[in-house]
Amino acid sequence: MTGSGFLAVDSGGSGVRVVVGAAGHRAPARGASKEPVRTGARGIDPGHLMEQLVPMARALCAEAGIGRLEAAVVGAAGLASLGDALRAELPGALARELGVRRVVLAADAVTAYVGALGPRPGAVIAAGTGLIAIGTDLTGWRRADGWGHLLGDCGGGAWIGRAGLEAALRAHDGREGGSPRLLASAEAVFGPAAGLPGRLYPRADRPAVLASFAPRVAECAADGDLVAADVLRAAARHMADSAAAVCPDVEEPLVGLTGGLFGMGDPLLVPLDEELAKRLPRARRATAEGDPLHGAVRIATDLTTGTFTLPSDGRMLCVTSPAAEDVTRAADPEK
Repeated sequence: MTGSGFLAVDSGGSGVRVVVGAAGHRAPARGASKEPVRTGARGIDPGHLMEQLVPMARALCAEAGIGRLEAAVVGAAGLASLGDALRAELPGALARELGVRRVVLAADAVTAYVGALGPRPGAVIAAGTGLIAIGTDLTGWRRADGWGHLLGDCGGGAWIGRAGLEAALRAHDGREGGSPRLLASAEAVFGPAAGLPGRLYPRADRPAVLASFAPRVAECAADGDLVAADVLRAAARHMADSAAAVCPDVEEPLVGLTGGLFGMGDPLLVPLDEELAKRLPRARRATAEGDPLHGAVRIATDLTTGTFTLPSDGRMLCVTSPAAEDVTRAADPEK
């Protein structure tokens, strides 16, 4: 193996995705684990991440013909609030095990931003099960929402699903604001409405279960159900509020959308465009270039080519080097 390269990582709720490559040449090698990194009393568990990452990185280095990893970029869900142990231990661990000399630790919202817009000023709404908005003027970062399904994530998949199920139960009870169409859809998915609380409340994956109903809300809205359409309009309004809170004050800011929720299409995107036009009349919606892993690769490429321009932040994005600057161990696939 010859040449140096980078390691890019996307660690989220569905597992760990990894790319090893080099700027400007060589086809990158890709790997993935479907096991999410554990979170415990110390927050995100750096040891568990390394257990998954090291063997994948060594195998991918061999596949890509990379003899030395100069830089690593790790985008991690929950880094801002649960990343103290990761920030303290991961740079040194990557240096010891893989010879990495420079490490970028980033919140997954930051890698989602870079994946969508690149290193340009603007705002990005990242929407899946949850929702967060992040913006930058390239001197600092701002975030809005992303507080989880109990305290926020307003307009995200779990929020839409919960609102749709509430409308279904209103119809079941005969209260105003109910939707017989949503009730029929909810019972087709979950069974009799009266048993829904017992099937939902004990589950540890409640946000994902709630979010699984969001596409049904979109289907009902597309078929003309006004209650479902109102749910999506309210979700769009929340998204626009979050984007406006983080959008930089520039002449024509870019607003990018990323995340699986936007796959619902026009029932959500049409009201979102309208709400964004009200809140950010000078903004221009940009098509996302890629996903958070693409963002991690972009950051790693910029880092290794000396074109990295993103602002550092103590909790959202930090660039660090290992304390022992003479660490040079290569990523040996035979070890």
